[in-house]
Amino acid sequence: MVSPIDPTSAAFLLAENRSQPMHVGGLQLFEKPEGAGRNYVREMYEEMRDGKDIAPLFLKHPHRSLGTAGRLVWENDTQFDIEHHLRHSALPRPGRVRELLELCGRLHGTRLAWERPLWEAHVIEGLRDGRVAMYTKTHHALVDGISAMRLIQSVLSTDPDRRGMPAPWGFLPSSAKAAKPADKAEHDLAQVPIHALRTAFGITAEAAGLPAALLRTLNKGLRNETSALSLYAPRTMFNHSITGSRRFAAQDWPIERLRAIGKASGTTLNDVVLAMCSGAVRAYLLELAALPETSLVAMVPVGLNAKQSQVASAEGGNAVGAVMCKLGTDLADPGDRLAAIHLSMVDGKRALSSMTPMQILAMSALGQAPAILPPLLRMQGIVRPPYNLIISNVPGPRTTHYWNGAKLVGQYPLSIPINGMALNITCTSYDGKMGFGLTGCRRTVPHLQRLLTHLDDEVNALEKAAGV
Repeated sequence: MVSPIDPTSAAFLLAENRSQPMHVGGLQLFEKPEGAGRNYVREMYEEMRDGKDIAPLFLKHPHRSLGTAGRLVWENDTQFDIEHHLRHSALPRPGRVRELLELCGRLHGTRLAWERPLWEAHVIEGLRDGRVAMYTKTHHALVDGISAMRLIQSVLSTDPDRRGMPAPWGFLPSSAKAAKPADKAEHDLAQVPIHALRTAFGITAEAAGLPAALLRTLNKGLRNETSALSLYAPRTMFNHSITGSRRFAAQDWPIERLRAIGKASGTTLNDVVLAMCSGAVRAYLLELAALPETSLVAMVPVGLNAKQSQVASAEGGNAVGAVMCKLGTDLADPGDRLAAIHLSMVDGKRALSSMTPMQILAMSALGQAPAILPPLLRMQGIVRPPYNLIISNVPGPRTTHYWNGAKLVGQYPLSIPINGMALNITCTSYDGKMGFGLTGCRRTVPHLQRLLTHLDDEVNALEKAAGV
């Protein structure tokens, strides 16, 4: 069975090269159920391997030939081999988290082959504390990061005694509504640039408002105020060509600890997350004598209630845009950095909230274009970067979840560094913790794990500054 590939998915496939694999990933940590035997991990792997059902999403691969007139299409894999996609791995001694993150970084740097369905899962044992890990990666042409997370959540339960639950690739929804997690959300955070370029300039009733929205965005950008466009991001060590090898670092912090900082300082949880990243990146660059004099700028995807319009009413009035947040890395005091970030985010959200969804997408695309075009035109180092790194915060489950009795105790996202943007920080909340996943080019961002120490130091510094 052959089906066409939509333009957004095709763009992710065509943008891929050896230096820039275009898959998203996730690391989950599980505690074994009480009474689990010595062979539990092998049994867990076999249970996943021997599942009878495979969802159609995980059976198709991209194909292009003379028969398709050179167009990319999805084609079902007639020789599907579950043991190629699902693998059982073990860590070397001493089995620390360090060895686990090193393995995930290496796995994340390997491209998925087009001749097979574009996903892999690795059940990993050997952690000396007895926990079991699962690393998954799926091409962005199949699912985005948020959809991949929801898909994993769809096979989890809040009931520790429930059994017979399938692996994520065996999830067969019983209705179109249940199938939503496996589909690409129309306004997903990760799709803002390409979706906007594809749709924002369509002929609609809102097109007449685009010139005014464009003028407002350009005006704020020229005045170095926060909006969807940045014209003042400094050049940093992150904004260079990258290699295909990856390094991954992950850790979590109690959400209540971060909320307390926000409450004491009159800021939001997301502001505190951004301030943690700001302080950590500042300390990291200072160590390497590479901190610019002016503030770094982060692209921060945000969900908004946009002004109602014909499009907005049809889609529930929600839209997703990108705010170019000034991180205040030029400020030495952590309290000053948090205050600057809060003001920047308030200003950016206010600017976008005055627009319709289509205008938000168009303006976000305008802000993204300088990041997308230089790699395609081989102009890195010539064109000034529009921002320095991406920082995303994705909400996850608030309660404890289980897979066939195994307790999920942590989950951490792995994302996509691109040429000219060597560091990506993605966070997700789960069961009272905020998990940070830092994905970077192994060569361009050396000693990436040092950022975890700096993140922890920054939490302490923010608590002190806020008087918590």
